[in-house]
Amino acid sequence: MRAVVARDGVVGVEVVDDPLPGPGQVLVEPLACGICGSDMHLVSTQAEMPDLVPPIILGHEFVGRILDNGPGGRGRFPVGSVVTSVPYLDTADGPQLIGLSPLASGGLSEQMVLQDRRLLPVPEAMIADHAALAEPLAVGAHAVAEAQMDTDDVALVIGCGPVGLAVIATLKAAGHGPVVAADFSPSRRSVAERIGADVVVDPGHHSPYRRWTELAGRELPSSPLLESDRRAHTVLFECVGLPGILAEVMNSVHAHTRIVVVGVCTEPDTVTPMIANVKELSLRFVFAYRPEEFARALDWIADGTIDVAPFITGVRTLEDAAKSFTDLRARERHCKILLKPGGEG
Repeated sequence: MRAVVARDGVVGVEVVDDPLPGPGQVLVEPLACGICGSDMHLVSTQAEMPDLVPPIILGHEFVGRILDNGPGGRGRFPVGSVVTSVPYLDTADGPQLIGLSPLASGGLSEQMVLQDRRLLPVPEAMIADHAALAEPLAVGAHAVAEAQMDTDDVALVIGCGPVGLAVIATLKAAGHGPVVAADFSPSRRSVAERIGADVVVDPGHHSPYRRWTELAGRELPSSPLLESDRRAHTVLFECVGLPGILAEVMNSVHAHTRIVVVGVCTEPDTVTPMIANVKELSLRFVFAYRPEEFARALDWIADGTIDVAPFITGVRTLEDAAKSFTDLRARERHCKILLKPGGEG
């Protein structure tokens, strides 16, 4: 079969062996699969350490059609069913991340193996491609759940890439508002507005913190010596994941702000803890999602609570993989590119 393989930091289409499902697994034909920031991080790491990161068939944001069951199994869903799943596959070495492990081939391929017990059915009335967005949307659902927001809280989302947009969409689906969003990219600001952000700010021209704190109300005293029975209503989601962003956020926010760090910074970074001490800031680092949050994200897409169509800025074939990775690194035009093994649709 054809598959998108990351090898020595280079992305390309190769002909590889067809995967074979084991007991409790199903063989699936991917219908669409998104390219994620994690994929790009993996390729960059592989380029830096080619001897340590083996070749990997990429793709963990997928939707597919069941082709067959593993030996001795009938499966929970009939052959031909359209399904998605959290990207984990059971192996002899334990659960492996699909598309991010050499032991679990991903959805940027003509065939893949999924765990039957983890499958979620995609409703017939739902656009199948949209189910591939359940995975990144679940990241936003988890971040918002971990923020433990009150109804009066005002959120600021820094960064409107796929993760930031997932946070915005989840905030609106959960009934939170107003939501302030900030990004340097005009195209990403436009998508943020389309999915429900109440205030969209270009940080190159205006401070995203000013309007946000105006909406949240008067700043509370930082010192606990100055008693106050009020709770700060400023909650910030950092969805960029680059060095220096967290320090800037800590310097800029009001006292008692809760900061939810969703962006994954893969490089060493520096912050000044005393700033967080004096302001009594709360930092919550989050990663991925729980299975029930993935299922909830799929339900939101299926019932129309969240329209994920604005997320998708390109639908291409597997042969366009290398160009798509290059385009996504530019950040200006694209948000989420889906690759379809069977061609565009």
